[in-house]
Amino acid sequence: MLDTRLEHNCIDLLAAMRGSSDLLLKRAKAGGVDVCFVTFGGQTDANKLANLVFRPLLSITGEVTPERLAEMIGSELPAACEEKTVDTVESVLGAAMSGECVILIDGIGKGFAIGVQGFETRSVTQPETHRNIRGSREGFVETLTTNISLVRRRVKSPDLVIRTMKLGKTSVTDVCLCCIDSMTDKKLLAAVTERLRELPLSLILESGYVQPFLEAKNPLFSEAGATERPDVFVSKLYEGRIGVIVDGSPFALYVPKLFSENFITLDDYLDKPLFTLFIRLVRYMAFLIAILLPGFYVALANFHPELIPDALLRNLAASEALTPYSVLTECMILDVFYEIMREAGLRLPSNVGHAVSIVGGIVIGDIVVSAGLVGAPMLLTVAIASISGYIVSDLSNQISVMRFAFIVMGGLFGLFGLTVTGFIFCVCVCSLRSYGYPFTMPISPFSRKAMRDTFARAGWRELSRSDPDIFRKTEEGNNEP
Repeated sequence: MLDTRLEHNCIDLLAAMRGSSDLLLKRAKAGGVDVCFVTFGGQTDANKLANLVFRPLLSITGEVTPERLAEMIGSELPAACEEKTVDTVESVLGAAMSGECVILIDGIGKGFAIGVQGFETRSVTQPETHRNIRGSREGFVETLTTNISLVRRRVKSPDLVIRTMKLGKTSVTDVCLCCIDSMTDKKLLAAVTERLRELPLSLILESGYVQPFLEAKNPLFSEAGATERPDVFVSKLYEGRIGVIVDGSPFALYVPKLFSENFITLDDYLDKPLFTLFIRLVRYMAFLIAILLPGFYVALANFHPELIPDALLRNLAASEALTPYSVLTECMILDVFYEIMREAGLRLPSNVGHAVSIVGGIVIGDIVVSAGLVGAPMLLTVAIASISGYIVSDLSNQISVMRFAFIVMGGLFGLFGLTVTGFIFCVCVCSLRSYGYPFTMPISPFSRKAMRDTFARAGWRELSRSDPDIFRKTEEGNNEP
């Protein structure tokens, strides 16, 4: 607890910070009473601090008592809309580290935290991921207050409930829990809140630190979605999901997430339903091509050449006869090389990443075929599968792992290996449950009402007649579909 003696409080603050140079303690007199302004360098706005704190307090004329000065700060001189009281050394430092100015008064055992944040932030720009043709161009940023305002501006209703908690013993990161109260299952909300409060991390720098604790222990698929778009985030809340926004991260989380949502984009709701049906089927086909095509080619070439048409088989055999490696080895080499090239393009600066794509895709690709290291059909197969994987960007990491598994099993056991591997993946997907909801909803278990927005999308006239409610709270309060 804070002491009533100002000098002791200043000593305790300095001791708690171990003499850190960015802790600023400015002593002054307001109405004849000793006060101390506690701030951290670079966290506050100098103009706000001068106009909202220093000027009103230091312009008090006459002699006042400490109790009267505290009353004036709390009621008669509202320095800012964001104002609260703190009564411990930890809460004083926490408020000051968040960009607030804490006013300590000699003779008063509490402080007043005034919101005068002024640290540098990134402006709201177009999201780098999940780009769209129509719709909003706003994306989340690293500042929690800005992200909350982007959500609140889209839901101007008291039903939108936002609760802030501090997580991480060392970082003390602000984490916001968002939901639409009338549409959210209370058991789901309680389960997510409990997982957050039991978070064992000391340092939280990004929402990716929190995400594994919101999902089941599955090594491949994620049951917690991440989005950089406020409009997508709000749409998930409207469906009864729980949203989590972490200070310092431009990606917001939502739970639960379904497998079919990886194939849905915002533009699907801005186009005609017929085109939406077509493009969603294309995405599902691209997903299957991305994971199966190289392994299927290797399986046919090694074990089932009779399934290949004769004219095509002769061309493939002539191409593969000029290469020194087996079909399986070629495919694995090309797939690993593609992953190396993709990682290099992601990690390098954007102006250099284009050069990597040109060198890797054109120069090296042409040379390895001309030199006879790999066959042209194999290079084409891996290239088609790689491009198809970009269409379903949310599953790009999973596609890479699954494609490699199908290549190995197809090269070792043929179509039987592909069948067994596909069966294992299907069992893994169908067995997942997130907070009581099957990961494969609404396909399994089947929900006719929810299927109007899975493969095909019904028109807005039909969708507006009744709301999707597979995540909404029920009369009995359970969360089973």
